[in-house]
Amino acid sequence: MAQRPVGKDHAGKWEFPGGKVEVGETPEQTIRREFFEELNVEPCEGCLQPFSFATHSYPDFHLLMPLFLCRQWDGFVRAKEGQATRWLWPDKIPALDLVPADIDLAQELADRLPRGKRFPV
Repeated sequence: MAQRPVGKDHAGKWEFPGGKVEVGETPEQTIRREFFEELNVEPCEGCLQPFSFATHSYPDFHLLMPLFLCRQWDGFVRAKEGQATRWLWPDKIPALDLVPADIDLAQELADRLPRGKRFPV
């Protein structure tokens, strides 16, 4: 999880890393680009698995956000925008002060990926 940096909307709130899909990009390409730009890691595009999605209405736009699980990446997390980061078990994510669009996805992760259960890789 990444904390929104000072000076951005929802500063101090926690979010799933990611960003806007650019023209000509797939969501998977966006994740790879955004994770490198923000966190200095490069997810393996073939290792991204669609998990869920959320929609959320903000005052000035409507967000459709896919959530992917990632099994493998290159690099070590180093926040490039000065934001805090945390590795958390899925059941701990809903307790964070989350951006509004991530609240339902956080709960879905906690419900569907219980701690201690092994999942195929």
